[in-house]
Amino acid sequence: MNNVVLVGRLYNNPVVTYTQNGTSIAKFGVAVDRRFKQDGGQTADFLNVISFGKTGEFVEKWFHKGDPIALTGRIQTGSYTKQDGTKVYTTDIVAETVEFVPKQSNHAQPEEEAETPESNTGFMEITAEDEKGLPF
Repeated sequence: MNNVVLVGRLYNNPVVTYTQNGTSIAKFGVAVDRRFKQDGGQTADFLNVISFGKTGEFVEKWFHKGDPIALTGRIQTGSYTKQDGTKVYTTDIVAETVEFVPKQSNHAQPEEEAETPESNTGFMEITAEDEKGLPF
């Protein structure tokens, strides 16, 4: 089965063209972080994505360079011959569904709202006084 699920960021703005029958074709690129990074190596893959019809129009309207995006689709390969006679092979992701991903804030929190060790882990420090009321 040819199925792809990606979460990344647009590295360019979508470019939309229309076929003669009015179908929209959106082309854009998505940078997806690699899980394992080698020292001095590439930390992300830059993938070409195509979406058609309403999905393409949705991407054009709501997504811009730098925006996080989640998509599902399939891998499509192809080839064409350039004017100079050289053959070019292509690999694209055809996005069938596209979803918003919440943007993460990189802004520092005010001092009074700064994270404490408890908020980093999601657990609270329990004192001996707190333990008295526990049933175990």
